[in-house]
Amino acid sequence: MEYNLIINDKTFPVTLDIQDGKKYVVSIGEKQFSVEFDRIGEHLLSLDVNGKKINTYLADTPEGKEIFFNGKSYLVIDADALEQEGTRKSSGGKSSDEVTSPMPAVVIKVMVKEGDMVEKGQGVVVVSAMKMETTLFAPFAGCVTKINVQSGDKVMPGVILVDIEKIEENT
Repeated sequence: MEYNLIINDKTFPVTLDIQDGKKYVVSIGEKQFSVEFDRIGEHLLSLDVNGKKINTYLADTPEGKEIFFNGKSYLVIDADALEQEGTRKSSGGKSSDEVTSPMPAVVIKVMVKEGDMVEKGQGVVVVSAMKMETTLFAPFAGCVTKINVQSGDKVMPGVILVDIEKIEENT
């Protein structure tokens, strides 16, 4: 997968090739790294970068991902996702919600169209990350008001893929 990442205010082309499960070849600009990782905790990873072990702390911030390792902090933002920020919207007083990817992924299939009525738990989008496909489901019954992605799009966590306006239940 190819990305344009902003790292501490400088943009770099980044290519991520998954070799085997948790093994990657990462190219940042002209530099290439062999990377493996193990998740130690919710925000802590153990990285093996070109044979060197590095403990890394990750945190989501309103600006992007904060990554801390080797005594330095780096703010990482997906420049491509910034372009998609225009797809976010306020609910305008309506009871609406959206479907977002839980991880960096590629959209494989959009299973609904604008105007479709969906039931709670109905599959709406299929994404792929690390050679695994994940179906994202409607959080409640409602009407699909906007589709913000199409097959092949790269998405990051927090980017709205599908907006759904909730149907109010009278019980």
